[in-house]
Amino acid sequence: MSVVGIDLGFLNCYIGVARSGGIETIANEYSDRCTPACISLGSKTRAIGNAAKSQIITNVKNAVHGFKKLHGRAFEDPYIQAERAKLPYELQKMPNGSVGVKVRYLDEERLFAVEQITGMLLAKLKETSESALKKPVADCVISVPSFFTDAERRSVMAAAQIAGLNCLKLMNETTAVALAYGIYKQDLPALEEKPRNVVFVDMGHSAYQVSICAFNKGKLKVLATTFDPFVGGRNFDEALVDYFSEEFRTKYKLNVKENPRALLRLYQECEKLKKLMSANASDLPLNIECFMNDLDVSSKMNRAQFEQLCAALLARVEPPLRAAMDQAKLQREDIYSIEIVGGATRIPAVKEQISNFFCKEISTTLNADEAVARGCALQCAILSPAFKVREFSITDVVPYSITLRWKSSYEEGTGECEVFSKNHAAPFSKVITFHKKEPFDLEAYYTHPQEVPYPDSRIGRFTIQNVGPQHDGDNSKVKVKVRVNIHGLFNVANASIIEKQSLEGDHNDTPMDTESSSKSQGRDEELQLPFSIEDDTIDSEEEDKMQVDQEEGVQKSQAEQQNQADEETENAGTETKAASGEKQDQPPQPKAKTKVKSIDLPIQSSLYRQLGQDLINSYIENEGKMMMQDKLEKERNDAKNAVEEYVYEFRDKLCGVFEKFITEEDSNKLTLMLEDTENWLYEDGEDQPKQVYMDKLQELKKFGQPIQERCMEHEERPKVLNELGKKIQLLMKAVEAYKNKDEKYDHLDPAEMEKVEKYINEAMNWLNSKMNAQNKLSLTQDPVVKVAEILAKSKELDSFCNPILSKPKPKIEPPSDGQSKANGEHNGPVNGQSATETKPEPAKDNPQQTKPPGEMEVD
Repeated sequence: MSVVGIDLGFLNCYIGVARSGGIETIANEYSDRCTPACISLGSKTRAIGNAAKSQIITNVKNAVHGFKKLHGRAFEDPYIQAERAKLPYELQKMPNGSVGVKVRYLDEERLFAVEQITGMLLAKLKETSESALKKPVADCVISVPSFFTDAERRSVMAAAQIAGLNCLKLMNETTAVALAYGIYKQDLPALEEKPRNVVFVDMGHSAYQVSICAFNKGKLKVLATTFDPFVGGRNFDEALVDYFSEEFRTKYKLNVKENPRALLRLYQECEKLKKLMSANASDLPLNIECFMNDLDVSSKMNRAQFEQLCAALLARVEPPLRAAMDQAKLQREDIYSIEIVGGATRIPAVKEQISNFFCKEISTTLNADEAVARGCALQCAILSPAFKVREFSITDVVPYSITLRWKSSYEEGTGECEVFSKNHAAPFSKVITFHKKEPFDLEAYYTHPQEVPYPDSRIGRFTIQNVGPQHDGDNSKVKVKVRVNIHGLFNVANASIIEKQSLEGDHNDTPMDTESSSKSQGRDEELQLPFSIEDDTIDSEEEDKMQVDQEEGVQKSQAEQQNQADEETENAGTETKAASGEKQDQPPQPKAKTKVKSIDLPIQSSLYRQLGQDLINSYIENEGKMMMQDKLEKERNDAKNAVEEYVYEFRDKLCGVFEKFITEEDSNKLTLMLEDTENWLYEDGEDQPKQVYMDKLQELKKFGQPIQERCMEHEERPKVLNELGKKIQLLMKAVEAYKNKDEKYDHLDPAEMEKVEKYINEAMNWLNSKMNAQNKLSLTQDPVVKVAEILAKSKELDSFCNPILSKPKPKIEPPSDGQSKANGEHNGPVNGQSATETKPEPAKDNPQQTKPPGEMEVD
């Protein structure tokens, strides 16, 4: 199982993976650990990441970047309309009212949903992690800003689905940072001690988030989270761009904002200048060549001017810090340390504002860029059964208070109840009991729309179906479980009707008598423990199943009875029960009767800005087609490059190493052919199918291969001929020794030795004839004998002669050998010849039996 954490940033993305050595951030094919969140669409293919970033200036209208905050928003959204004016590419309204990106792809106008664009980026990150891990990747944890609403979170989930990823958890960025900080700390206070409070400040390219977390050994609890979604590094860039645009208008009479290409170049240069000013307080130059109308522009700025220019932005640093402290009900002295992450926290003035507010030095122990990805990878490892991770429980918070509204039968009005308050622990479930005679609607919305950086406070409408009166005509008791799940998404998890029965043996606290009762029991246990790691894993699986149901529009509820602490509130004929994992031993219904039956009810969900599963499936299909198109285009380009490479390489060698292996006439002919191919590549052959390039390469190789082989043969032949000659000489010496009655060969069979001699003579004659024939040929002619033939001849000679010549002698050995052996065994002086003569025979026949164990040890 792969363990991958993805930091899906506004400007850049990072991938953290868990390996046996721990958590590491992996590099992409450019050996860069940061992948730009950018997609460039062309007439043939897509470029994603680093390749796309290099095309931002040249392919202005079709290079899509800065799309993270377009998720889950309507086209009429004021934020979208404000962004639309700044973006160089075109935004358009989708049929479902959300935002689409209009680009030119494969030579036709195409409209892509934001989910599709993010899906492309996630698919690229998936490919990068697969090539690094050398195995398929499916399960992952993806980071989102803590201020994302349900609609935005569901949009990111859909993008992950399009990319073929199974998102185990959408993790808040500041929580991921807190996990990366806390899990390695060995000195955290024990559970019964006062927790250690740490502030995490994350100012990225587009947003600013603050989170206060309490740490104990093996436990992380988020106390409060605040944010300003509209201040980040890019706002500082914009301040510089506005300043220089005005300066160039007066100095050079250039209207930069009318030229998208020039404006993008200015943004890039201002970003570089901002980074330089963070490290340097002196005057720094800004120079751009051929900026507009072939004019070179230049200017300068220093840090003091920059801080003055951004005074309004710097003033926005403190309010979220103050709000977080108020919400967590902490004083400055309660804070143990302040950890900063995110690129924009490198600006000295931002650091100074944070430090001044807390009257304390800020800490930079975390990697400002990679901490989020590392935290997500750690969370994925915790959720994965494949890795054993130190036990660490994570309790997040609900960023906005959530209220349920329904029609009340008492006053013909509406009833409402705030089910989750701001900074309520998450994931968490609550059970609400209604007394109803008919199906009813529950509408979920954010209680305080002014606190939510999103124009629509609606979350969704849930219809509880199949509700009817009891047999005696009374209202039925309907239990509805609402939940904020592991992804931070609100949903109605299930609903059940409590039916009075006269049968014995039914228990109020048992699940309904339906097929899914066993499944419900399992899940219910899981939901009771929203703070434990094991539960989080199961929650994520439960969410996957529920998500599908929601997307189909009908969420079939499971029959579950929640063992929870009761917190009953009479409100328009309802009792509200809060489910808490910490008080799970109390029975769910103190007023329980012994003869009741729980029956699950179907729930129809209509979630605000939810993509239908059919639409997601069509997006998945489109993504598959685009990936296939990219693959085919890459293969086509590789085939074209192979032809071009062959032309250049061969032409270079024709004037070098191949020159003496080809006649002048053939050389001129081949040179002309290579030139024609080169011209064809840049004219008619510029855009041909893959097969055409492959045929062209084969045609060239038909002429080039013989020359290449002649050169190779010429280089290799002397060496193998020499080796064969040496082999023949050695064999002839062995034959000569045999003829001279050398005792080494005197046991060999004369008939066999005769065959060997004959075979050697034949090999020598073959070698001499081939060498003579080859010496008569010029280098431009094909060789008479090839290296492979010579090697084969050498092998034949070995296989025929060696077994005969290396045949071992018979077992009878000369007496001298036996004598020395006996001497060695006795390890003493030789007293008489008779002793040595009697010893060798048994030693020869069976030395193992004749040697006593003691002598063997001596040996």
